[in-house]
Order: sequence, then C-alpha cells, then structure tokens
Amino acid sequence: MDNNPDLISRREFLVQASAGAAVLLTGAATLSCSSRSTSHIQGGMVGANHQAGHKLRNIPALYKLPISERLTTDVLIIGGGVSGLSARRWLNQKGIRDVLLLEMDAKTGGNAAYGKNAISAYPFGAHYLPIPDLRNKELVRFLEEVGAITGFDTKNLPIYSDYFLCHDPEERLFINGFWQEGLVPEMGVPTSDKQQIKQFFQLVDEYKQAKGADGLDAFTIPLERSSRDEKFRQLDTISFASYLTEKGFTSPFLQWYLTYSCRDDYGSTLETTSAWAGIHYFASRKGQAANANASSVLTWPQGNGFLADQLRAQADSPIRQNLLGYGLQRSATGVTVQACDVATNRTVVMEARKVIVATPQFITKHLVQHLMPERSTCTGFHYAPWVVANLTISGLPQGRGLPLCWDNVMYDTASVGYISANHQDLRDNPNKVITYYKPLTDEEPDVARRRAYTTTYEQWLTQILDELEVAHSGITAFVSQVDIWVWGHGMISPSPGFIWGQERQQAIQPIADSIFFAHSDLSGISIFEEAFYQGIRAAKEAMKAL
Repeated sequence: MDNNPDLISRREFLVQASAGAAVLLTGAATLSCSSRSTSHIQGGMVGANHQAGHKLRNIPALYKLPISERLTTDVLIIGGGVSGLSARRWLNQKGIRDVLLLEMDAKTGGNAAYGKNAISAYPFGAHYLPIPDLRNKELVRFLEEVGAITGFDTKNLPIYSDYFLCHDPEERLFINGFWQEGLVPEMGVPTSDKQQIKQFFQLVDEYKQAKGADGLDAFTIPLERSSRDEKFRQLDTISFASYLTEKGFTSPFLQWYLTYSCRDDYGSTLETTSAWAGIHYFASRKGQAANANASSVLTWPQGNGFLADQLRAQADSPIRQNLLGYGLQRSATGVTVQACDVATNRTVVMEARKVIVATPQFITKHLVQHLMPERSTCTGFHYAPWVVANLTISGLPQGRGLPLCWDNVMYDTASVGYISANHQDLRDNPNKVITYYKPLTDEEPDVARRRAYTTTYEQWLTQILDELEVAHSGITAFVSQVDIWVWGHGMISPSPGFIWGQERQQAIQPIADSIFFAHSDLSGISIFEEAFYQGIRAAKEAMKAL
C-alpha cells in the first residue's frame, strides 16, 4: 500500500470529482455570454528563442564574429534535446567522460519543454510515454534507473510506479453535448459506423501480431527493428487516406478518430501521413507489465520534461547553453566546430575528435552545408507547426457525462484537446493547469508557420477560449493565466514515402567516421522512444570510431 497521504483511491477520486463537477456546473449556469472579458487574464507568448536559430540563415555573418574562447574535447554533442541527452548519458555510462554538449537555448530538453507555477508543473510539449515493449531493453533499463519501474514480478514483468502510471479516469470525448468515456466515438454513432470501427481495430490486432518473411515484427519501436518485408513497407508509399478508402473504411466517425490520431501523434492529416505510419501508431504498442496493459501510459505534471531531466542528471559531463553551432570543418585531429554565443554575439571554437549532431534536419542542413552540400537540399523532411497553451484555472465548468480526465478531447474542433497537467495529484483542488494542444494542419506547413509567428497573443487567446467555451461554458471567468508557445517546427511529419525512403536513410549516415547524427527526425516519427534510441545509436557509432 502507498503511504503517501496526498494520494487517495481511484474510487474516492471519482466520487469527489463528480461532486465537484456538479458544483462547478451550477456556478457556470449563472454566467452570461456578455461576461467574456479577458482583461483579468495574465500571460503572454513564451518559448524557445527561434530568433537564435534564424541566425543560421546568414552563416557568412556568423563567421565574421570575434572569437572569445577555444576549447577541446573528445566528443562534442550539438543539440540538447532528448537525442543529445541520451547520447551524453550513454557515453557517460560507458566511461567516456571528455564530452561537451552544446544547446542553443537557455534550457535543454527540446520538445520536452515545461514550465511551473504555484499550482503545478506543466508541459509545453510531449507529455507521456506508453509503457514500452520488454524487448526495448535500453529503455526498460532507463525507466528502472529513474524509478518508473519499481521492481519485477515472478514472471519478470515490470511493476510500474503508481505515481507515474496515468490514473483513472484517463480519457474522455465531448460529442453531442456529452462527455463520453474514451476517445473512440460512441455517443450517437450509428450501428454501421460502429461496425466499421470494430473492423478497423480487428485489423490493427492482426497487424500487431504480424511478422514479415524475415521473422521481424511488422510494426515495432524503435521502428528500425520493424520488418523489411516489402509486404508491409509498401504501405509507406501511399497515404493513410488512400489506404482507408481502399479498405472501405468510410465512416466519418472512424475517419475523425484516425485524423485526430494522426494530428495528435504526427501533426499531420490522413492525406499527409503514410499508411505505414498511420498503422504503426496503433500496431506498435506492445508493452507488458505486471500492473498495466499495452495501452497504459506514464505521465508527469511536467510531461516528458521529467524524462529529459533524468537523462541530463545521469551524466556529469559539461553542458554549455546559449551556444548555437554554425560551422563544422574536418581537421587534422577530427572536427573543428564554431558556435555563436547568443548572449554575447561572439564565437567559441571547439576542437573535437568526434561530433554528434543531435539537431533537427532544418538545423543540421546548415551545419553540414560545406561538408556535404547535398544534405542541405533535402526536401523530404516536413515539420508540423503547433500551438501549446497552459491555462491556470480556479475551476472548470463541467457539462454532462464523465468528469475531468487526464486527456480531454472535443469532437470535430481545431485542437486535439487538453490534458490536466496536475491529474496525477488526486487531491480535490479546483485550482488546476490544463494544457491545450493545437497542430496547425489546415494549411501547408510553411504557410501555417508564418501565420503562427505573426498571430498575436490576444488572437491566440480568443481562439483558444472560444473553443474551450463550447464544452465548458463560462470557463473564461475561471482563467487567471495563459502562456502560449508556438512551435514553428514542432515535429517531423511521416509523409508518404519518407520513413522507408532513401532520403531518411542517407541522413543517418556518418561523415568520414567523424560526424554522427542523432535525432527523432532520423526515425521519421517524433516520439521519446525514437529520440532515445537515436541518441544511443549515434553514441555507439562515435565510441566505436574513437
């Protein structure tokens, strides 16, 4: 039994949440549409310094900066996201300590960024980790090291910490004016549509069990360990939309759910997601545990920022922040790297025996343009822009149906819903932080990105509150703070032909056994598991070449 007095049972929580919801609903009924003033709401635009990254558009100007410092190291890692931190951790565990990591922002973590206030920590990016396949031994070991796995049962199945396993109630969907349990549409869905939904998930179960002629799983994580059988890989050449049409999956409710899934995991649509990636979303989850099932997830108030912080803590090699790498040149002893100190606008020159470039391709292409010009012209890497907002609230007007869950989605709206950041804290506290996610998929990514950067805080605030008011009438009056982060290049999109195409494979290849590459971009899917794997893969390659 857990001795933490701050935790209560799931049954008690549901009772309390239902009672609290009724109180909030009663209070909301007195609010009128004319009370939609937002003058009481504090906050603003936050986020990574994209202006620093934009310096790479004029590299000749960076080469003119005065040099303020010279350093040497065995291994230099450029990029402090999950892949870079994973590589640093792995090298440290193998006894490679002369390592330096550069991060152009003030904080490491990449898209596992998070914030914190008096109410709770909260994510600005990735916010959960599905329990992993036991064959992913490095990841299982890491989760054991950070206390997410507390032991193993007599069948050697991991026991996950109750603090980190997402508590019930986990998911709900607002549809037809009612909060239903789960995200697959049920309320008001015709029988014929329900039958199609059932058939789709039967097909997914078949794909989960499927193996190729090479004996490998058709779909798994890391995806590089998936079967090379053309029977499955040819699915990458067509869109998920075409695949569904071919299979006769025409139900608008099923199509909405699958569109939601693609937008949520990939920031893309059925038309811009490959069929292989669309199926992988469902068929690759094969985790096992003594106290959880394959669909269970681990989550924290700060989202995957918890995991990024743990990766950082597992190595003691130095990290230099606010340093933007901009030039890589081969030298007699390895690689010369130039970086701009964005605080002082001066250059730091580093000599490294080996370099791991753990940056997204839209950054990497600038770093290697003189060494390998062909890599700077890659056209297959497409990125989804996102908007993430954290709202601090003193109450949440609740409609009919299931009370507040961890993941809360509204049918047929612009966003993919919101999570309750302090869901794991089961104390009955009306003060909460909810994290709203919106992939910008209505326009071409470049157009959406430019529009996002020119949209004002007030405009975003209006859009977000207008949507939330649909399911939570009167919520605006309960909001005290809204902080908004625009991710111009939020995640790589697995467009048709990309995952198993030549361009991604070429981008993984090292340069002259001296420069190695690590990022979830190189998987084609932006999830923690892939970033973690890519960091270890690149670290192994660099260590072998030392």
